[in-house]
Amino acid sequence: MSRRYRLGDLQLAIMQVLWARQEATSSEVHATLLAEHGLAPTTIATMLRKMEEKGVVAHRVEGRGFIYRPTVGELQVQQTMVGELVGRLFRGDPAALVSHLLVEGEIDPDELAALESAVAEAREELQRQERNHG
Repeated sequence: MSRRYRLGDLQLAIMQVLWARQEATSSEVHATLLAEHGLAPTTIATMLRKMEEKGVVAHRVEGRGFIYRPTVGELQVQQTMVGELVGRLFRGDPAALVSHLLVEGEIDPDELAALESAVAEAREELQRQERNHG
């Protein structure tokens, strides 16, 4: 079974910085998140250490500083977190999540077109698999 990556809001924000930059110092992460989160540099440094203990980031030493990098991909984290969201809020029914987004008007026309395209591609892939295994 694949590992599960549960991240809090601040941890996810830090990971997004690291995914975008591929690696960064604690100070660089802090500078990127300062306007949105307003946290002390020590808070970011502490969180990076905790995330390293969790196994989602690693560091290398350069001079007197640590350079952090993600050790898990964004897709891995998304799979865990979306799976948990669907399980907890929609009783394991992904169609209920999509229906909720559609009914609540959370999807604009461009996003709806992209979703329709993704559904069509998924349907074609399932049909290909059925033909190959049927």
